[in-house]
Amino acid sequence: MTTTDAAAQNGPILSVRDLVKEFPIKSHSVVRRTIGAVHAVSGVSFDIHPGQTLGLVGESGCGKTTTSRAILHLQPATSGEVLFEGRDVTKMSKGDLRRMRRDMQIVFQDPYASLNPRITVSEIIAEPLKIHGLYSNDGPGQVAELMRLVGLNPEHGNRFPHEFSGGQRQRIGIARALALKPKVLVLDEPVSALDVSIQAGVINLLEDLQDELGLAYLEQPASVHEGADLGDPDPGPAPGARARADHRAGRRAVPGRSALRLPLPHPLPAADDAARGGRRALRRRGACARRPRARRRPSDGVPLRGPRSLAIR
Repeated sequence: MTTTDAAAQNGPILSVRDLVKEFPIKSHSVVRRTIGAVHAVSGVSFDIHPGQTLGLVGESGCGKTTTSRAILHLQPATSGEVLFEGRDVTKMSKGDLRRMRRDMQIVFQDPYASLNPRITVSEIIAEPLKIHGLYSNDGPGQVAELMRLVGLNPEHGNRFPHEFSGGQRQRIGIARALALKPKVLVLDEPVSALDVSIQAGVINLLEDLQDELGLAYLEQPASVHEGADLGDPDPGPAPGARARADHRAGRRAVPGRSALRLPLPHPLPAADDAARGGRRALRRRGACARRPRARRRPSDGVPLRGPRSLAIR
């Protein structure tokens, strides 16, 4: 997991500077005008070196997935720079973007929705190789080797995704991302949809692959507990985001790992929290006790409401 001295001297492989992503709000009239914008990502900056892991930690809805999609140019950024090996991704042509994506891949969050259910696992893993013209006569051998690398049986390559468990499907997604031998791998909550018993196996697999292949990870854990190992060193304060160093008691700092915590876009006002706390305290003291509900008077043919309102007609 450690970043080598040579990699540190060569500089970061991925640099993000003042990344901003806004989604326009359109009016509902016949002529749809832009009347506002949702500020999903505002001024995020960080660096990732070869062999390093950077964790984006934040509350649900703070813009972690939007940040990763803007870095990969799956959603064009509103402003800012994304420098991969010194080249700005936001200004690349379609041909340059296609070549760049050989070196930057993503493992999606949902292992059930990210795989095509109509083709076999071998075809899923071979698809990136075919798109980029790297599938040769030895293509089946490459697919079998990728399946062995992520701990799957190559003999199961003719099966469909629904025949595998959740952890195995996520391993298929990792094998597909590794097919082009990338340098940077974006992990969008890679274990959030898996059982707790399976999460440890997938995390250990990612760690072993990083040691073996020297990958750089941009990881987005689903919770602070999942990303608790993303501790020292501290990447330093960055515009629009604040750095976090995890110093929990008894936890060993992992060199070469860092974490970046994104702030909540719309925090609740403190006055509202105080008001809520005051109302709870009044309820506990009985000051806001409910008034008893008035019971209807019995009339001809209308029974009383309540537990004794059963009438036999």
